[in-house]
Amino acid sequence: MSHEDNHPLPESQAHSPMPQVDVEQFLPKRRKPGPLDPFWKAVWRGAATVLPPLLTVVIIIWVAATVDAYIFAPLKKGIQNAIFMATADIRPAQSLPASVKSGAQEVVVGGKTFVRMRGGKYIPKEVVEYLREQLSEEEIPSQAAEAYQLYIELRYLKPHLVLPFLIALLILVLYLLGKFVTARMGRLVWSQFEALFVSLPFVRSVYGAVKQVSDFLLAQRSMEFSRVVAVEWPRRGIWSIGLVTSESFDQLRKKTGRVILTVFIPTSPAPMTGFTVNVPEEDTVDLGISIDQAIQFIVSCGVVVPPPSSSQSVDLAAASAAHNE
Repeated sequence: MSHEDNHPLPESQAHSPMPQVDVEQFLPKRRKPGPLDPFWKAVWRGAATVLPPLLTVVIIIWVAATVDAYIFAPLKKGIQNAIFMATADIRPAQSLPASVKSGAQEVVVGGKTFVRMRGGKYIPKEVVEYLREQLSEEEIPSQAAEAYQLYIELRYLKPHLVLPFLIALLILVLYLLGKFVTARMGRLVWSQFEALFVSLPFVRSVYGAVKQVSDFLLAQRSMEFSRVVAVEWPRRGIWSIGLVTSESFDQLRKKTGRVILTVFIPTSPAPMTGFTVNVPEEDTVDLGISIDQAIQFIVSCGVVVPPPSSSQSVDLAAASAAHNE
């Protein structure tokens, strides 16, 4: 760089005004309102109104269908197979007494009437009659075993009878499993199984995330929040919503001479995850809203805002002014 480059600009040039730049040319042009805009606004408002209850119903149906497909259906099938093995009375044609006419549609063996199915085997007449009362002839299976299974399902496994039984059975199994894992041997066995389970590469990440969510939702010791505050986190000038859980370590209070609060900072849109920070009480602003309102604000990413109050505005303004000084 030459010596001339270090000379200051002349005073006339130094105080010359900056050229004006038309900022509007860099901004996207606003679209002119169309004649159908009110119509589409009403459509979007209607969608916003109906989507929350609709999605709630869809999620409930999905959860119920998943539980039925992966828990209740296998249990029901197991009960059905157990009843079939205990009660099924199927007679192949070759096992009938020699006195019985071969190929007869109905035979009597030991005082009990059997009906020949299209597959060639015989089942009790009362089974066939019950199926004919419930179904058409085309809906009745041709094979004896399938017909017997269907008979058991229709007669003994009716939904209003089997569903309460399966729910009670599931609760009993969960109770026994809970008692097992709380015992010393059960904890050891479960920890070994869990260690083996998480050793799989892909399963490790999925299982870890699911376990965190399930532990948060199903934890017996629920997290207690006393009030909702605003704290400047992760840096000054940025306000985050926090949930006060308790007063922090006594060592921090003795070291700083101030009351230190333990504040949980939830993240959007999943408030079950977040960060725990220790903040001096005077650096927090009590927002005066309920825990439910704070959770709604976090889950909606700030779309659902609690109704403002004058005291909140004054507190936030005073806190910002105090920190800026």
